[in-house]
Amino acid sequence: MSSNSAKDDVLESFVQAANQDDFSLDITLMINGAIVTGTLISASEYFETQSKYFKGGNKRSKEFSEGLAGASEAAESSDGEANYIHLKDVSIFLGDSKPTPSSGKITWRGNLSAVDSFFLGKIKTS
Repeated sequence: MSSNSAKDDVLESFVQAANQDDFSLDITLMINGAIVTGTLISASEYFETQSKYFKGGNKRSKEFSEGLAGASEAAESSDGEANYIHLKDVSIFLGDSKPTPSSGKITWRGNLSAVDSFFLGKIKTS
């Protein structure tokens, strides 16, 4: 758990731009010794993507899909402070190991107050 309880104002402004204006950029975050790298997306895009995972399943799965779709709509109408950051095409590095996941398109949600530092750009693996 990060001892940092404050959010970085610059990072929060990037997240607000993503949520309000469909702004995106490649970014790398450092969180408690882990490196999370990907492309910043809006909360709305994140929830829409998550909603698709549950479509076509049983009744409970469809309820999750509808709830996430509703969260996407709520995120679009929200213009307040940002508490979470959302990334797509994510890789997570712990030490010198290969990234997790090593393949596939992954979306990720993190608490802004847990981010220790960041830089613009995405770490690419060969």
